[in-house]
Amino acid sequence: MPNTRPTTATADTPRKKGQLPTKQCAVCRRPFEWRKKWATTWENVRYCSERCRRAARHSSPPTDD
Repeated sequence: MPNTRPTTATADTPRKKGQLPTKQCAVCRRPFEWRKKWATTWENVRYCSERCRRAARHSSPPTDD
């Protein structure tokens, strides 16, 4: 049976893995890469994980003393 998988990039995969956009997490400052589930909201993504998102919500804002 011949292999029928395409070998070139398609509309679903516009970039190779090494060329994905990256951002820095607002909580842990680690770099993280674009994920398919963030395709429609990449501009609004600030955290690398659910854990960092929760940590940001539970931390208190700094006070001016």
